[in-house]
Amino acid sequence: MHNDNSPCVLLAAGGTGGHLFPAFALAEELGRRGFIVDLATDMRGDRYGTGFPARKVHQIPSATLTGKSPTAVAKTVWELSRGVAAAVSLMGEIRPSVVLGFGGYPTFPPLLAAKLRGIKTALHEQNAVLGRANKMLAGRVDAIATSFEQVKFLDGALREKAHFTGNPVRDVVIEHASRPYWAPEASEPLQLLIFGGSQGARYFSDTVPPAIAKLPDALRGRLGIVQQAREEDVERVRQAYSASGINAEVAPFFANLPEIMANSQLVIGRAGASTIAELTVMGRPSILVPLPHALDNDQLQNASRLAESGGAWCIEQKDLDAERLAGELQRLISEPMALLEAANAAKAQGKPDAVSRLADLVGELAGAPR
Repeated sequence: MHNDNSPCVLLAAGGTGGHLFPAFALAEELGRRGFIVDLATDMRGDRYGTGFPARKVHQIPSATLTGKSPTAVAKTVWELSRGVAAAVSLMGEIRPSVVLGFGGYPTFPPLLAAKLRGIKTALHEQNAVLGRANKMLAGRVDAIATSFEQVKFLDGALREKAHFTGNPVRDVVIEHASRPYWAPEASEPLQLLIFGGSQGARYFSDTVPPAIAKLPDALRGRLGIVQQAREEDVERVRQAYSASGINAEVAPFFANLPEIMANSQLVIGRAGASTIAELTVMGRPSILVPLPHALDNDQLQNASRLAESGGAWCIEQKDLDAERLAGELQRLISEPMALLEAANAAKAQGKPDAVSRLADLVGELAGAPR
């Protein structure tokens, strides 16, 4: 374990699961290697602060550019400059060896402050396309870790500092990944998991229950369903399943989602970076419906890469209504070998050692012996 002379690593991450989960995984691994880990995040990160495996969580002001009017720009610049000032003072206080950002605007102030202080810096890009904040910071950092071998917008001089590590998953995911996939036999129950992250569950609440209702009785009777739904949608989703004679567990949040995923034979979900990382480490087949209107279309890029490998089926939301989903489900439930092949293809894309590779990179930047 670390002592007071151990090198300190400051992780900077925005307050969404997509940024925080890989940061969490890296913090677990760095802790095992004897580093002191601190987390810098914006105010949204507060709700994750309690369980994050860091010595301390520092809240640094940040801002996303919400509009192009001079007032909006001025407000963003003011917030970010406040953040940089706070981060410069934090660097003096904790003296990190390395500052690593996981994307999103909250990584801006800590990384700029580290640059001003002459501290080694790195970025981790979770998606198959370089995010806006990372794109703006990429030219200034010492190293860029990627989750995909090919990342859109990462070219020219930037490619030379790219290190393909994969996207780290938390210890709890690795624990459940040891359960091998099993294809459902013709008359056996089939476990289906539906989750959409905080932004996307409404669409699944509207589309999946009516799709299930359209399935033939014999197929419907085999399904066990766990579905994440927004608080305000939970009751109507429960009632819809109940009317179809389906035994479904519906809730806004599942603390043990990795365990549920490991017990599922088919997953329907969005295509955020952490979802893709967890599906591939576990080797679970999925129907992926990328979040539409995403700024960089990152989820479509992520889902397309996995679909190309044979590990998932990617269908855009505009093309997927209850009728089509019912058809896809009927086809897949009737072809257990197709599910098994997709599970194996997904597993082949998994990077269970991503956290170790990323920690190695941090160690090199910190000058620590390997």
